[in-house]
Amino acid sequence: MIEEIQRLLQQYTAWLKDKTSLRQLGDWVEITTPYLDRHNDYLQIYARRQNGGFVLTDDGYILDDLASAGCLLESSKRKKLLEATLNGFGVRQNGAALEVHATADNFPRRKHDLVQAMLAVNDMFYLAVPVVASLFLEDVAAWLDLHDVRYTQKVKFTGKTGFDHLFDFVIPKSRTRPERVLQAVNRPNKDAAMKLVFEWEDTRDVRPVRSRAYAVLNDSERPVPADFSDALRNYDITPVPWSAREQVVPELAE
Repeated sequence: MIEEIQRLLQQYTAWLKDKTSLRQLGDWVEITTPYLDRHNDYLQIYARRQNGGFVLTDDGYILDDLASAGCLLESSKRKKLLEATLNGFGVRQNGAALEVHATADNFPRRKHDLVQAMLAVNDMFYLAVPVVASLFLEDVAAWLDLHDVRYTQKVKFTGKTGFDHLFDFVIPKSRTRPERVLQAVNRPNKDAAMKLVFEWEDTRDVRPVRSRAYAVLNDSERPVPADFSDALRNYDITPVPWSAREQVVPELAE
């Protein structure tokens, strides 16, 4: 068994060596590794001499790639998660770049640390907008369930223009309350406000006359802009910041 594992380790080492390529770029050497990012592209790092040793960097690739996918690591929670991930590999952040310093003796290990940190941070892509939005939707559903609010999830209405609009939750009318439509808004911004206003304005005339609309707004990481809430109110949409959600429970649970 030991001999077999030893042979496999030798094959792994040979694979790393064979699949690693180098290219001179001025003072830097570009190292293309056999490890793949989320795009199935080979990860590349850059090395040059510095202070008797070497500096190795990803040149900002990983964090810039996450930002382009909508994953901005700006909140305190995400910054702490990033810091903890990098500290686990002894990697530091220099602006947008992930960076390590190495000597001739520990160069292979420090190169490995940087690549592994890049892969770990790359996995933070799952904090990007679509997934976080999905998690927020689940939080809203759990909150409604907690307060025994009756609802139907993901209901499609056809508006007066003939366009279909999908609403996250619809609470049916009761003896004391009209039909209520709820939309979970993970990132309250101008585009989200315009979209929701159009959907409600296009839909409300084909719904029961007393139907009401609510927008549950994620303010967990940043405050909801005042003009966003004002825009919703101007079109009879009640803004509900997540931090103040308990205030509307009586209106929804009846």
